[in-house]
Amino acid sequence: MNKVMLITGATRGIGAATALLAAREGYRLCLNYHADQQAAEQVLEAVRQLGAEAIAVRADASDEQQISQLFAQLDQRFGRLDVLVNNAGTTDLQSRLEGMDQARLLRMMNINVVGPMLCARQALLRMSQRHGGEGGSIVNVSSLAARLGSPGEYVDYAASKGALDTFTIGLSKELAGEGVRVNAVRPGLINTGFHQLSGDGERVSKLQAGVPMGRGGEAEEVAQAILWLASDKASYCTGSLLDVGGGR
Repeated sequence: MNKVMLITGATRGIGAATALLAAREGYRLCLNYHADQQAAEQVLEAVRQLGAEAIAVRADASDEQQISQLFAQLDQRFGRLDVLVNNAGTTDLQSRLEGMDQARLLRMMNINVVGPMLCARQALLRMSQRHGGEGGSIVNVSSLAARLGSPGEYVDYAASKGALDTFTIGLSKELAGEGVRVNAVRPGLINTGFHQLSGDGERVSKLQAGVPMGRGGEAEEVAQAILWLASDKASYCTGSLLDVGGGR
C-alpha cells in the first residue's frame, strides 16, 4: 500500500512543489490549506492527474481544534500516516525590532512554532511505535534565517525558525527509538510568492548576487530535499538540518 503524506500549507510555493513531487513518487496525499480554496483545487487536480489518491482539507495549521479535525479527516480517508511535512508558515512586513508589537510576535510564534509542534504531536500519536504505529518521518520546513538572523528585516521570523530547528533536534532524539525520524530543511532565497508577505516581492532578485551560487533557488529544489529526507534513502538521518541555500 502506498505511503500517506500530509503536507501543511500545500497549495503554493514549496508546499505545492512537494505535493507534485510526492505524487510522482507514488504517495497518497492529504493537502492542507488555510484559505485559498481555488489554489487548493488546482493543486489537488494536478496531483490527481499524476495518479495520486489525494484530498484537500481546509484548516488553520496553528489552531489546535482545527488541527485535530484535519487529522480526523486524514484518518477517515487513509487510516494511516507515514510522513508529515510541516510547511505552513508566515512572515510579516520587513521591520526592525522596535517596529514590532506583541501581537505580531505572538502571531509569528504561534504559526511558525506552536502550529508545527501541535501537528507533530498528532503525527507521532499515529506513527510512533510507542503508540502502536509503524514508524514514519517528520520534515519541518525551517529557513536559513534561523542561522543568519535576518537583521533589519524580520528577526522575529528568524527567531521562530531557530525555535523550529531546536524543536526538530529535540523531538528527533525523543522519537529516535520509536521508529520516527525528524529532520528539517532550511531554504534560503527561493523564488516563491512568500516574499510578498514581507512587502518585497523582488527580494530574491535583489539579493541573489550575494549567494555563492549566484542565483535564487526554486521551490522544486527544496521539494527534492524534503522528499529525500522523508524517504528510506535517508534512513539513518534524524535531527538533521539540511540547508538548501546555494551556499549561503
